[in-house]
Amino acid sequence: MRVLVAIASFLLIVVVLWDAFETIVLPRRVTRRLRLTTFYYRVTWQPWLMLVRLIRSRKRREMSLSIYGPLSLIALIALWAVGLVFGFGMLNWAIGTPLNIPPQAATLSTYLYMSGVVFFTLGFGDVTPVDGMGRLLTVLQSGMGFGVLAIVIGYLPVLYQAFSRREANISLLDARAGTPPTAAELLRRHGRAGNMPALDKLLGDWEVWSADLMESHLSYPVLCFFRSQHDNQSWLSSLTTILDSCALVMVGVDNAPTWQAQLTFAMARHTVVDLSQIFNSGRREWEDVRLPPGELSRLRQSLAADNVPLREGADADERLAQLRQMYEPYVTSLAEHLAMPLPPWIHERDAVDNWQTSAWERNPRQVAETVANACQQAREARSRTVAR
Repeated sequence: MRVLVAIASFLLIVVVLWDAFETIVLPRRVTRRLRLTTFYYRVTWQPWLMLVRLIRSRKRREMSLSIYGPLSLIALIALWAVGLVFGFGMLNWAIGTPLNIPPQAATLSTYLYMSGVVFFTLGFGDVTPVDGMGRLLTVLQSGMGFGVLAIVIGYLPVLYQAFSRREANISLLDARAGTPPTAAELLRRHGRAGNMPALDKLLGDWEVWSADLMESHLSYPVLCFFRSQHDNQSWLSSLTTILDSCALVMVGVDNAPTWQAQLTFAMARHTVVDLSQIFNSGRREWEDVRLPPGELSRLRQSLAADNVPLREGADADERLAQLRQMYEPYVTSLAEHLAMPLPPWIHERDAVDNWQTSAWERNPRQVAETVANACQQAREARSRTVAR
């Protein structure tokens, strides 16, 4: 019996250490076999999601979903610590490590207590090993306690730096593509301002953002559960908006940066495919539900009204459908798994951006109209200057 416990304890220590190593020190694998962390998130996420879906208020529901990412991270670190404490405690009990207390008092709970004191380096000294093997295990466990603490101290800032980088561009997209962001609004606002060349730099920035998102979220998949500060924004909806916009530009939009759209589309599509592999969410069968023919016609009319004509014809429609089939099945599966709604292609009515609202604003549309009038006056003044 003690031999089996010793083997199981040794395996538990190895599994926990290797899992922590792969999660923190060597997080560079797209396809991952079954590991403790993978199993942990599969077991905890779905029950959490089921409970949250019982909440009727959308804001409270989003708030509850936003808690999961940070809370699961803290619980995972605690799980590693508990695993090591139990592993070393049962290993000492199994090999019968002599202690500085009477033999009849050396129960399993005593060994677990000693293991916890050693791992957290409390230094009580009331229960200590007295032979060479026990002392060796104590030194190893104490070193691991320091190592885990050091790794966690370095691990958390890296996560939150990656989260901050991700959220910065999402916030910048608010004034450019609306809230929630849509491809139609992104192109319309550039066309309305007569500044389509600026779209080239924007898509270039989002190509870099997509690459950074893929690297950070493949390395630390827990970041996928970290939600944005506003409940009507998310990294997935922003990424989908950029893919939608690139697809429209690639189909044919006057004065739009086609080459940069192709580069950004390739990088963004690569990101969603790899992230879907991490969660094993698979590829859904493509269904034309986000942009049916009627919505596509309305999209063309809306773009044309702001001097952004989209190429028409059967060839253009077929090309757009082919591009959508390359990424929509993956973003749909991610949206279902992470409970993050996908953005529409075009808003049903004029939406109010986040920057136009606050807890004290009673008429956010008046703010938008004031800004729009100021921009229009600036354009007219610029036109008069050029004419003179």
